[in-house]
Amino acid sequence: MNEDPLNQGIGRSSLGGWERETIEKLVLATIREQQAARRWKIFFRLLWLILLGAIVWMVYSANVSSTSVSAPHTAVVEIKGEIGAGAEASAENVVPALRSAFEDAGAQAVVLLINSPGGSPVQAGIINDELNRLKALHKKKVYAVVEETCASAAYYIAAGADDIYVDKASLVGSIGVLMDGFGFTGLMEKLGVERRLMTAGANKALLDPFSPQDEAQRAYIQRMLDEIHAQFIEVVKKGRGTRLKENANTFSGLVWSGQQAINEGLADGLGNLDFVAREVVKAEEIVDYTQRENVGLRLAKRFGASVGEGMFKAAREAGVQLR
Repeated sequence: MNEDPLNQGIGRSSLGGWERETIEKLVLATIREQQAARRWKIFFRLLWLILLGAIVWMVYSANVSSTSVSAPHTAVVEIKGEIGAGAEASAENVVPALRSAFEDAGAQAVVLLINSPGGSPVQAGIINDELNRLKALHKKKVYAVVEETCASAAYYIAAGADDIYVDKASLVGSIGVLMDGFGFTGLMEKLGVERRLMTAGANKALLDPFSPQDEAQRAYIQRMLDEIHAQFIEVVKKGRGTRLKENANTFSGLVWSGQQAINEGLADGLGNLDFVAREVVKAEEIVDYTQRENVGLRLAKRFGASVGEGMFKAAREAGVQLR
């Protein structure tokens, strides 16, 4: 029987020709693309599950931390590190923690656990004002317990406490205000660099480090610093009252050891957190109300922003289409 020559050609091509190789490559490429697409879908589903779990954890943790503790205890709010907007020891973080501590019926007193070199007088002022308001509203005692350092803006806050306890080697005080910077005019002259600055407003270039210091502007800044210093002094005098042994060095910016601070009337006694809770507040159980960035929130931010963007970029580069 004669076979169709066309069929014979197709048969030979399909068995060993380049057409077969091309078809196999296309099929394999399609399979790999489908497998990659499935893997990416599974990956992003897992990613969203992790994100959802992080958000649930964040909400649960927030609810747990805000739940009142009925048993008698000593409430603690930490003020650690630099005091400033966006910092851990910012008014945004400290004030809500103080409110939670004062509002808890089980809190017998509130302890400010301080280890800070200072920072923003604005943030310290906000915290001090709210501290005084809460004390008057809830009629609860406030004690400051100093670890290593309680200086400048940190002491501004501590002055609002009823009593201040320190370690004998703590660093306390630095009741002063500063504004620092640099001047490069002499160096510029040596290097032959000319400063070209155009402003609209006679004082727009105030404190410009590349221009000679203007005496009138310097005097203006000094008056402003003196005013803030006077506000600081008023807060300390109001908080310490007759206990303060004021002398020429009290408000000069000097820092004292813990024992010296007691002698100067800037602190009331030696003691750590456990001592104050046990012997002063008479409530040994300690509950920390400090607000810290929630791990779940931090994870959610990462997944919702940079990580998510990076994953989509990787998917695009891999040629995967997300539908």
